Amino acid sequence: MRGKDLLGSHGEDAAARYLVGLGFEILDRNWSCAEGELDIVARDGGVLVVCEVKTRSGLGFGAPVEAVTVAKARRLRRLAALWLAAHPAGYSDIRFDVVGVVAIPGENTRIEHLRAVC
Repeated sequence: MRGKDLLGSHGEDAAARYLVGLGFEILDRNWSCAEGELDIVARDGGVLVVCEVKTRSGLGFGAPVEAVTVAKARRLRRLAALWLAAHPAGYSDIRFDVVGVVAIPGENTRIEHLRAVC
């Protein structure tokens, strides 16, 4: 596995543990279809949460959460609609969150969680 892939996997694992610690139920991880991939799909009480995870090994290029652009948000909404079509459980509320993970070698992993970003 490439270093970038290892970092991303570490970040997604950290984000999933963080969300479970908040009481979220993880429904899917790395769900993919022809259109792309959703990092984490979870339930927070009665709300379906589509969670984009961004991981960086430093802050030289800004905070990880800053990497979610308007175009990425549009793509997340399209992918969420496809996930819902494949999993017709009847969710009435959906929320899009971003979890930024900073994993600097030799330091504690830092997590920033933004709720309802798009």
